[in-house]
Order: sequence, then C-alpha cells, then structure tokens
Amino acid sequence: MKPGTRKLRVGDWVEVRSREEILKTLDGNGWLDGMPFMPEMFAFCGKRFQVYKSAHKTCDTVFPVRGRRVDRTVHLDTRCDGSFHGGCQAGCMIFWKEAWLKPVTPSSGLKTKGPRGSVDPAGHRSALGCSEADVIANAAVPSHGDTTYVCQATRLPYASSDLEWWQPGQYLEDYLSGNVSLWRIICGISYFLFYSLSNAGVGLGQPIRWIFDHLHSLWCGSPFPRRNGTIPVGQPTPVRTLHLQPGELVRIKPYSEILQTLNTQNRNRGLYFDAEEVPYCGGTYRVLRRVNRIVNERTGKIQEMKVPCIILDSVICEARYSECRMFCPRSIYSYWREAWLERVGDGPDARPDVEVEQCVASAE
Repeated sequence: MKPGTRKLRVGDWVEVRSREEILKTLDGNGWLDGMPFMPEMFAFCGKRFQVYKSAHKTCDTVFPVRGRRVDRTVHLDTRCDGSFHGGCQAGCMIFWKEAWLKPVTPSSGLKTKGPRGSVDPAGHRSALGCSEADVIANAAVPSHGDTTYVCQATRLPYASSDLEWWQPGQYLEDYLSGNVSLWRIICGISYFLFYSLSNAGVGLGQPIRWIFDHLHSLWCGSPFPRRNGTIPVGQPTPVRTLHLQPGELVRIKPYSEILQTLNTQNRNRGLYFDAEEVPYCGGTYRVLRRVNRIVNERTGKIQEMKVPCIILDSVICEARYSECRMFCPRSIYSYWREAWLERVGDGPDARPDVEVEQCVASAE
C-alpha cells in the first residue's frame, strides 16, 4: 500500500500479496519496521479477507502490560498455527502491515480461504537480502542447546511506540476505523468512572460496586469485574478434571462460583482469572483446543503447561476493563481452567471428582 493512501478500516477487502512482493518489503531479518513476517503467514499469500480490526494500537505483554502504537497495520481473520514456532498453541492474531496487502473489491469471486499453501525453503532472495529460507531461519534461533523463538508477539515492543492511556486520539481512531462503536466507548468511560470512584477511598468502594451491579445491564451486561478470590495465598485451590476435547460444548460457571476457586490474587494454580473473562461467565461455548505449550513471550522459549488450559471458540479479550490498553484489538484467547467450566450434556465426565492440588506462585 502506497504511503499517503487511506488507512484500511474494518470491513475493507484486501488480498495478501504474493511471496515475492512481500519478500521485497523485508530486511535481512525478515522484518518490516521491526515487525516479523512469520513463516506461518506464507500460507495466506494470494488469499482475500476482510479487515477484522485496525491494529493502530495494541498491548505489550512482554514488558509490564501497557498500550503501544503500531503504524499502518491491521488484523485479518488469521491466526498463527505455531507450526514454525515449536508447536505453540496460543493461536495469536496475526499482524499484517498494509505493505503486505492490497485493497480489492469483493466482486472478483476469489475464495477468501483456500487450501493452505506450503513454504518454499529455497524461495527467491529479495533486493533487501531476504529469502523465504531467511524468514524460516530467523523464526527459531538455536541458543546454548536450546531454541529461542522469534515471533510477532516476542518482538512487539520493538515494532511499536509508546501510547499512554490518556492520549485521546487513539479513541477517536478506535471509532473512525470501525474497531469500536460509540456506545462501547461510552460504556468504557462509564466503567472507569465507577472503577475510579470505587478506589477513591472514603468508604465508597462497596456502595459503588453495589450500584454498578444493579445498573450494569444498562452499559455492559456484566457485574463489577474486579473482585478478589476467597482462598488465602498459599492454600490449595481446587482442581477439576473434565478431559474436555475440541468441539465439546461447555458452560462457563457464574462469576460468583469462579471466585470461590481463586486465591486472593485471583489465581488458580498460577493461572490468573482476568476481568476481561467476566462478561463470558454463564455463557455456553464450544471448546477450541486444549493448550499444552506456548511460546513465553518474554523469553522466546517454549513453556509446557503443568496442567492444560482450555481455550473456547470466540472467547477473547476485548480490553473492556484494562485502563492501560482499553479497546486493544489484539483479541487474545482467554485461558480457562476446567474448574471454571462444566460440560453441557450427559457425558461420562459430566460429574468428575474434585481433586485438590497446592497452588503455585507463577503462571503455568
């Protein structure tokens, strides 16, 4: 996309450029403006998609969580399958630089998704000195007998710039890009007014939360989302094993029941229950996959889960309640303990025994 042209908006149709065109935009590391083009992305070359979200801003999860600005970038309905990153199962939403896309009209008749292409390790070297083999090699770097993986998530702080929550231009762009409706912005402002008052001291916390709980249906449809669990830190938190498999239907337990499985730091065996998960409580969703391994975004190393987490179809972080990254469009899948879920229907594991395990201090 040429500099100065209109920025892409939600709903615009684009075609992912060819491998040869994309390679011409990359430096010797396989990056553009610090953003890696990952080998998993070659499979989407030549395919057409609608823009899912403008990625003009995002959240940094490498350093302390914060908002970041990203230039001329969007999200399509595409996620990384981890095939070149140690089998990572996080399913991160892919960042697409506008230079890797070209606007099209939806009337051409091409399929938006076709058979996944293969990566040609030989490829052609671009004028900037990057080949497909370089893109593949730079995704996994051997280090002292181990492998450090480099992906868009690990490089995000270096492919973005500072963005403070109080900078108003980002919220205008949220609206103008089509990412967020005006009503959602009003709801967000309403929540943070209540949240700020609840933390202002002078005995306002409990009555403010009571008012929010009784009026929440007017703006967001969920109760006050920042309450603490009931189990003292250091005491065991409950474990439930359902052996859930992809495709099964589950119901997320009510928020009040989930709080009883959390310690006072809102963790169950190290896994944090986030406020962004509260709007989904009580809903029924389909299991997408069990997550056993992910790339740790801070270290680039594969992290094996001691106990698998569950991700559910369409259950994502919408950044409704995170003041430093409000309305972040990154759409990260939420992780769920089986203790927070119940199978829908009469399966053989519908009423499993509950076991108890000592909680740990770090995320699993």
